[in-house]
Amino acid sequence: MAEQRRLPVPEGLIGERLDIALSRMLGLSRSAAVALIDEGRVRVDDRPVAKSERLLGDQWIDVEIPDRDIAREPEPVEGMRIVFDDDDLVIVDKPVGVAAHPSPGWTGPTVIGGLAAAGYRISTSGAAERQGVVHRLDVGTTGLMAVAKSEPAYSSLKDQFRERTVEKVYRAIAQGHLDPLAGTIDAPIDRHPTQEWRMAVVSGGRPSITHYQTLEAFPRASLLEIHLETGRTHQIRAHLAALRHPLVGDTTYGADPTLAGRLGLSRPALHAARLAVDHPATGERLVVESPDPPDLTEALRRLEAAAEG
Repeated sequence: MAEQRRLPVPEGLIGERLDIALSRMLGLSRSAAVALIDEGRVRVDDRPVAKSERLLGDQWIDVEIPDRDIAREPEPVEGMRIVFDDDDLVIVDKPVGVAAHPSPGWTGPTVIGGLAAAGYRISTSGAAERQGVVHRLDVGTTGLMAVAKSEPAYSSLKDQFRERTVEKVYRAIAQGHLDPLAGTIDAPIDRHPTQEWRMAVVSGGRPSITHYQTLEAFPRASLLEIHLETGRTHQIRAHLAALRHPLVGDTTYGADPTLAGRLGLSRPALHAARLAVDHPATGERLVVESPDPPDLTEALRRLEAAAEG
């Protein structure tokens, strides 16, 4: 069996190569997108095209996603750092380009695969492909992610996320300047009514609350600290896009690709910098932090240099 999907070319990806656009639209690695194209599973306006073809507006992409067995040998994840580890849970600092867990169509590295390759025993609770995973980060998002190692820890962490007692703090670079400089975005989120690969603020969606504060304003962008009260899929990305201040580099949500290029960013400028949970066994508050990854550090350096110049 295979999943058939028909997708319009989003405005932010007009002019992009097919393989790059497909990887962003479906959340795949570029190699996985190329494999689908090479296997003849991708057509643009009902015709086969090369992976290097540039996309135009008003085009439609038809994709056949094979239902491949997602189980595979664990692979080490380069650059993934263990921040905390005991008998109950492990907290990792996830690099860019790594998925939380295996999924159909994804052939790149995963947090679960990296932990397994390093000899970690993970909780068997949860769906087979995402055992131990209680929250996820997008492939293009870096930073802190907790994984349960014991069954009691899995239940405890799930309860904490459901009851909103987990503190999740992100650092982000958004286009332009938010007005006011600090505030709360309280707007429901669900699948976009016509562009199913993205989320959007829609009437009747799931309640979603994002708190933000501007840490520094540059001529064309702002460094934000963001606290999530809820944890919907693409919540930060969809909320900022609704304000017309998308994350720099987030072309799926309408970001200007030229600004990302000037800052050396090839992914949404979002980093999970702080995570605080109650330890599942002791009940003590566990707080961990992660410094900005190299690409965000370089982007901020370029923004500061441009402001000074």
